[in-house]
Amino acid sequence: MKVIKDIIATLKEDAPVRDVRIGSSWTAVWTRHCGLASTITERDHSAGPPVRDAGRLKEKTALELCEYALSGSLLERSVGLAAINSLVKVNLSQCRQINASEVLSREGRGKKVCVVGHFPFVTDLEKEVEKLWILERQPRIGDLPAEEAGRVIPQADVLAITGTALINDTMDRLLALCRRDALVMVLGPTTPLLPVWYDYGVDLVSGTMVTEPETVLQFVSEGIIFSQFRGRGVKLLTMAQDGVG
Repeated sequence: MKVIKDIIATLKEDAPVRDVRIGSSWTAVWTRHCGLASTITERDHSAGPPVRDAGRLKEKTALELCEYALSGSLLERSVGLAAINSLVKVNLSQCRQINASEVLSREGRGKKVCVVGHFPFVTDLEKEVEKLWILERQPRIGDLPAEEAGRVIPQADVLAITGTALINDTMDRLLALCRRDALVMVLGPTTPLLPVWYDYGVDLVSGTMVTEPETVLQFVSEGIIFSQFRGRGVKLLTMAQDGVG
């Protein structure tokens, strides 16, 4: 969890918690800003409730909820990552309003590309690249199981990792498998838009900034999937190291 600890260490200012919503697909926490993260949970709750202090989360501070990202509970980690994103002050001067799929299509053209997570854009991406591997914890037809990461990732010229790897605690290992000369992207609404990623060899960081908290909180409560946002209440942003992209 070193990446998460380093991310939390960048957050210096606390804030009260205004709202927490845990939907079927997305979790939202509203503190200084509104932050999103994928909702991931265990199916078996026999070991106890998936979120400690549920019903009293608004009594905590933002930084206290950020610590949930280090929990042993997947759903608490979802809350923690959403809380982290709610405290991130996005530096818009370092970002471009562009979708990660566009960046990957351009940077991966004619190259060997590995995508960790089955994103909707992978069908179109496959037409642009020389070779495409998709690693998934729950593989669909054509995907490879996540256990193949050690074999596939070192072969990739371009690697794109879903931000949910922060929640399932695989991010550190996945980044360690990258070739030093590979172009590495972390993407998805769970991904904190922070330059600390560059310390881990990440070249491109693609995430989401919530522009209309009330709208997004309502959508999350109603079980929205990301494609249903259609640009309402959110901006897709990508930040890059100097000289990349």
